[in-house]
Amino acid sequence: MQRIRNFSIIAHIDHGKSTLADRMIQHVHMVTEREFRDQMLDTMDIERERGITIKSQTISLRFPARDGKEYDLNLIDTPGHVDFSYEVSRALASCEGVLLLVDASQGVQAQTLANLYAAMEQDLVIIPVINKIDLPSADLDMVREQIETELGLDSDDAILCSAKEGIGIGDVFEAIISKIPPPNGNEKGELAALIFDANYDPYRGTIVSCRVFDGAVKPGDVIRFMHNQATYKVEEVGVFRLRREPRKQLATGEVGYIISGVKTVSDTRVGDTITLDNRPAATPLPGFKEAKPVVFSSIYPITSEDYLSLAEALAKFKLNDASLEFQKDSSAALGQGFRCGFLGLLHLEIVQMRLEREYDQSIIMTVPSVQYRFNLEDDSEVVVDNPQYYPDQQKIKTALEPFIRASIIIPERYMGAVMKLCMERRASNPRMSYPTPGRIEVTLDMPLAEVIYDFYDRLKTVTQGYGSFDYEVTEYRVSDLVKLDFLVNGEKVDALSMIVHKERAREWGVHVCDRLRDEIPRHQFKVAIQGAIGGKVISRSTVSAFRKDVTAKCYGGDISRKRKLLEKQKKGKLRMKMVGSVEIPQSAFVSVLRTNEE
Repeated sequence: MQRIRNFSIIAHIDHGKSTLADRMIQHVHMVTEREFRDQMLDTMDIERERGITIKSQTISLRFPARDGKEYDLNLIDTPGHVDFSYEVSRALASCEGVLLLVDASQGVQAQTLANLYAAMEQDLVIIPVINKIDLPSADLDMVREQIETELGLDSDDAILCSAKEGIGIGDVFEAIISKIPPPNGNEKGELAALIFDANYDPYRGTIVSCRVFDGAVKPGDVIRFMHNQATYKVEEVGVFRLRREPRKQLATGEVGYIISGVKTVSDTRVGDTITLDNRPAATPLPGFKEAKPVVFSSIYPITSEDYLSLAEALAKFKLNDASLEFQKDSSAALGQGFRCGFLGLLHLEIVQMRLEREYDQSIIMTVPSVQYRFNLEDDSEVVVDNPQYYPDQQKIKTALEPFIRASIIIPERYMGAVMKLCMERRASNPRMSYPTPGRIEVTLDMPLAEVIYDFYDRLKTVTQGYGSFDYEVTEYRVSDLVKLDFLVNGEKVDALSMIVHKERAREWGVHVCDRLRDEIPRHQFKVAIQGAIGGKVISRSTVSAFRKDVTAKCYGGDISRKRKLLEKQKKGKLRMKMVGSVEIPQSAFVSVLRTNEE
């Protein structure tokens, strides 16, 4: 155990986490120049394109140190986005220390702080690393000062490196060995291993990534998951090199994988404890909790014939992503579909992209919603995440919506634009601090429903990309909520309904009506698009009719002839409007999700 080090790299998005991991893999000659590609640990196309880590990866590096000994360094990579904060916390619980990466040109950002606090909660050794020192815009004095004032760490201990150029990588390795303590645990005790990730292999079943805290596990052992009490026989254990490398056993302090014929990923919960069935541990490892979805949206196939293939695709997707929840749903406008729960808006976007690319599905998603609570007059409480199940307005005593505590770090010059944006989104209780000259950290309370739509994109726009945003869901608060319905030619379109705050209902009504007017094709009759709360219409747009010139054949003559023809046409259009049905194109549902600025 003295020669094992378990560590993670934490950083704000785009501060060079994956690049540093690449250089470390190259430094220990685990991969030849011919086989190397950027972002070695990111296996999905979406991860490479967007430069984010979605699925955490683990790799065991063997490093010959200056003291002449060889060390096994287990790098447990973590997703960088706030949606996956629970997975990050479990990955950090499997480590003894972290490298905290700070960009030499951008300095400390919102998620740098959030990740630092997460590492402090786990009581880990924190080694600050200043990356991208080769950039012309690198300001080392400013970053050192921020590390001292904002993070409260000793900037003299900060290691300077450039992951892109490969500068200082050896120093990073030596710091890991000298500063991060080796794991400790009872090698002779009962097995206790923490699951921090799991993925699905079509041939082997679920492959569980875990860190062994006590005891050992080997092929042939019967293991038990302490959360659901399920038992399985171990087929193979091993460590993660660039490929899985089988071992005779996984001992105390080691990080590796267990294959035991688990059929689905949802049977293995991140944060659960693995123990032996015949010699179980007395208590599970602390920190386990169920991952709860916070954003909800319905997914429908573009043509109803694709419903079965969408159902199959979602079932396969859930094999790889246990945090996705879905159940059957139907809509009069869009037919059969599924109501899905996501960890956040990025998670929703990733699921949509992966369904379209990896499973070849053409889908429509409805406007994202959050979970609202309604206290009714008969003292019962209902939880609603789908506007279709909004209770009768007369029976509602109080309505509650989830609030978040948002932390935004921006350069001082963007303060006015950011505060205007936040106040538009019903933000309250702003608190400001000045971590370093020229930078402001704003903490505010905001309704989650106002953030999930397009807040992050707007923030990036008004701060020219310099704003960083982080949030945590805090509580439910009483709010004045109404259900906004949309009628096309007098018929309600249930897939467009939404629950909104009363103050913003008119704004939303106008936005959606205008979007639909641009998308719905013209008919032989006028098509009215209305936004309504209950029986009260609050917004309206009209798609004008095609006009056939019925008076074209009248060359001169009395005006009454023309009037007679126009009156006849008018009656025909009225009759058409009563029997005519309006087809709403699929693009209309998608356009509603686009922001006003586009």
